[in-house]
Amino acid sequence: MDILKVLSRGIKHNQKNKPQAAGTLTQLPSAGALPRPQLFHDPVSARGKKRKRRPDAQNDEQAVEDDDVSDVDYFAPKEPAVEPVPDTDQAPPKKRKIRLLDEDECRQILRSHRLKFTILSGSPKVEDKEDEQASKKNKRRKEAERNMGEKEKKDDYRKQIFPQPLNSFGELQHIYDVSPQLAANVSAQGFRVPTEVQMGSLPLLLRPVTALKKSKSVEVPGLENGAHFLAVAPTGSGKTITFLIPAIDGVLRRRAELGRDKDGHVLEVVVVAPTRELASQIVNEGRKLAIGTGVRVVLMKRGLRLAAEEVKQVKGNDDEGSGSEKESEDDASEESEDDKAGKDGGKPLARVDILVTTPKTLLNFLSGGKPGTRQILPTVRSLVLDEADVLLDPIFRKQTMGIWRACTHPEVSLTCWSATMASNIESLITKQLDKRSKRAGTTPRPVIRLVVGLKDAAVPNITHKLIYTATEPGKLLALRQLLHPVSSADSGPPLRPPFLVFTQTIERAQALHDELKYDIPLEAGGSVRVAVLHSSMTDRDRSKIMARFRAGEVWVLITTDVLARGVDFAGVNGVVNYDVPTSAAGYVHRAGRTGRAGREGGVAVTFYTKDDIPFVKSVANVIAASEKQAGKTEEGGGVQKWLLDALPKVAKEDKRKLKSSWERRREHNRAQAIEASKRRKRQRREEGEEKVEEEGEWGGLED
Repeated sequence: MDILKVLSRGIKHNQKNKPQAAGTLTQLPSAGALPRPQLFHDPVSARGKKRKRRPDAQNDEQAVEDDDVSDVDYFAPKEPAVEPVPDTDQAPPKKRKIRLLDEDECRQILRSHRLKFTILSGSPKVEDKEDEQASKKNKRRKEAERNMGEKEKKDDYRKQIFPQPLNSFGELQHIYDVSPQLAANVSAQGFRVPTEVQMGSLPLLLRPVTALKKSKSVEVPGLENGAHFLAVAPTGSGKTITFLIPAIDGVLRRRAELGRDKDGHVLEVVVVAPTRELASQIVNEGRKLAIGTGVRVVLMKRGLRLAAEEVKQVKGNDDEGSGSEKESEDDASEESEDDKAGKDGGKPLARVDILVTTPKTLLNFLSGGKPGTRQILPTVRSLVLDEADVLLDPIFRKQTMGIWRACTHPEVSLTCWSATMASNIESLITKQLDKRSKRAGTTPRPVIRLVVGLKDAAVPNITHKLIYTATEPGKLLALRQLLHPVSSADSGPPLRPPFLVFTQTIERAQALHDELKYDIPLEAGGSVRVAVLHSSMTDRDRSKIMARFRAGEVWVLITTDVLARGVDFAGVNGVVNYDVPTSAAGYVHRAGRTGRAGREGGVAVTFYTKDDIPFVKSVANVIAASEKQAGKTEEGGGVQKWLLDALPKVAKEDKRKLKSSWERRREHNRAQAIEASKRRKRQRREEGEEKVEEEGEWGGLED
């Protein structure tokens, strides 16, 4: 034996015996470590820029500190910034911090955090299917007009703006005049450093004139009454808090202007979410922020009565939102208090300031009046669409547009939030806003869009893995290997409970739960550690499972896309896509259930078989984009370039026609079962005919 090898064994560290387990546990989202809420903080280079000195600078050090923006950490948590109520002794530093930044400084800070603001007002309209079938004459005319004034129109729309960023949550009260109680509630919830979507959105939503006071390059008209807002930000970046703070602040401000007391509740804000779990989560967060303010945040339930007005039904296209709200308001029938009290068994009206609902629940109430009438909500001043892309998808579009038409106040503002937002959804929103402003005869508000990072990209702070399992039984084997990892497992961080498992259908989720509920030994809790949740279950059962999963009693939660959007599980260590998502947006939202609020160490695993390869291309592209955004190299990434080149690219229309392997197997089994049933019936019929022939004709009692 070589003596050098013997000597080297004593000094080299054994890779297998390294204490990696403890180090890995500290990086897991469920480890309880302090998260880094900001996903992006690129260094800003001041090279090639002139150094300007402030006229009131007292020394060179102060001038350098004010001018060199790249050396200033505007987002570091500092004690004076988190104090909700300023002290008189700290007045001088407070004045120093409320100084509004110049446009160049705002531009550098926003770009370092990858925040891009765009004005969508006046953007060219995307043609509908009906417009595509228009005559050639109209097409030529539109083309000529477009060619003549294209340059002028481009100067008017899609301009970038650079509003003031929110340096710390302490500025909510000192700069943007938020209620002291609301600012104290924000601080009490532990919010110190704003995330990207919070630092970009809150100034515009709270005080748009102040936020754009230093903006000189682009003039944004119509900001006095606010602006319509679209935000596209990664999952888990704090969008819920971002739209709840302005909603509560708006209620408090209008209450003070009209002289109402805390007991005078008027429905002013409607928040629409696609699932009941997400709506319940929004209500819980809103009630925490509304402590001591008198603002009531209520979840819409069956049987809840709201202060609505009954108007005559106006026929129109639900998708386009046609139908004159103005005429409906003129024809509104006034109800007496006795008539209102007599409805619904004399139930009193709910005292609501902010209503959180799913589309169908609220629409059932609005359409539950007398025949030929519908109910409207004339007091609503703000409509919030959480997960707006799915709410305006054809599945929920009719219901969402019905709620939007019911909010008949001429100054109602719209804010849309999601991690994915297709261009057709943006065009639909701008088109409807233009129609509403023309019908109401009001000055159109600007439509501002915020994009954080890359649009429609997954969170960059988690690890993505694609695992080829060849067949459907291979998926089950691979999942069991994740449940029982060994030291010789493949490279990459292990997947430790608790984690979510997503399937495409309810029956798949239930069948997988039946397979896995005995895989965890009794010493570790047994079958109670594995649970299933889907839309066919009752609300009570779903709430119980959610509570058990949040409490850590359930380690593996098998579910469908009902939990894929918006639901916040801070301690989820990973996500398993047992079935490949059929769209890139589906993968973005599923993978976003881990790595919330900047927590690192989360893992997103996707199983795919040979039959699933046509669906993998879109998922692989999302993974590659998110890893590029995170600065990961090809060697350390979850998708290699050769795999991206080898995967086939399938068009959307062809992808809709494709069916996964389990769908084809289900149809095959059903066809075989039908054929076997027919064969059995045919055999019984043939056997019965043969038996009749053998018995012959009956010969009477003597036989």
